Amino acid sequence: MSKNILKEKDASEYIGMSRSFLRQDRMNGVLASRTPGPKFLKIGRSIRYLKEDLDTWLMQHRIDRPC
Repeated sequence: MSKNILKEKDASEYIGMSRSFLRQDRMNGVLASRTPGPKFLKIGRSIRYLKEDLDTWLMQHRIDRPC
């Protein structure tokens, strides 16, 4: 498998969130009380994440504050 396409387990480790977080986001969609998860691919029954989408998601949650 390409280094740029990650399975759910690898994606969760890469972004530091639980697999449960990713599953709940996919099942529930965007909820007002939850941080939305990253974009994903669904190919048949398989779920995959593009590394560039995970990087974009991480950067969207970055907070720049002076120390």
